[in-house]
Amino acid sequence: MSDTLKRIDDIVKGNHIVLFMKGTAQFPMCGFSGRVIQILKACGATDVKTFNVLEDDEIRQGIKEYANWPTIPQLYVKGEFVGGSDILAEMHEAGELQGLLKA
Repeated sequence: MSDTLKRIDDIVKGNHIVLFMKGTAQFPMCGFSGRVIQILKACGATDVKTFNVLEDDEIRQGIKEYANWPTIPQLYVKGEFVGGSDILAEMHEAGELQGLLKA
């Protein structure tokens, strides 16, 4: 495992909920990241650790390899990859995401 993938693994496994996104929760830098922040707020998630991939190009590229998922944002809960913006929107609409975040 490369140093970058190890750093990502430590972040993912060291936090209950982690969102790798463009920008911050207060100032998302893309519509998809902003959409996920709104979904998480609507679900009542409060202990979300966000990581701004625009501040670290190694993480920005490495996160795509880590999850074998080509896009950002990426949400992880309890060390497991959940999905990106579209998947999270579908899970929220189906009522599945709220339970996952609270479990």
